[in-house]
Amino acid sequence: MKEVKLLDVDGNVKNIDMAYKDNANSKGSPTLKKLSAGCKAAARRKFKVYPSAYANMWASKQQKKGKC
Repeated sequence: MKEVKLLDVDGNVKNIDMAYKDNANSKGSPTLKKLSAGCKAAARRKFKVYPSAYANMWASKQQKKGKC
């Protein structure tokens, strides 16, 4: 468990406990996984600017498809 402190609109501090899955043992949420080196390299070749939101989105979709 990881405790995260957030501020609400009024400026009050809220403590929220966050639970993260172990990526090595489970096929959990793809948002918690890192991009592979091959996908990053493919995005660098395809896009002029890396890192960028478009390049990272494309690389994550390619990784999810299993193409890199």
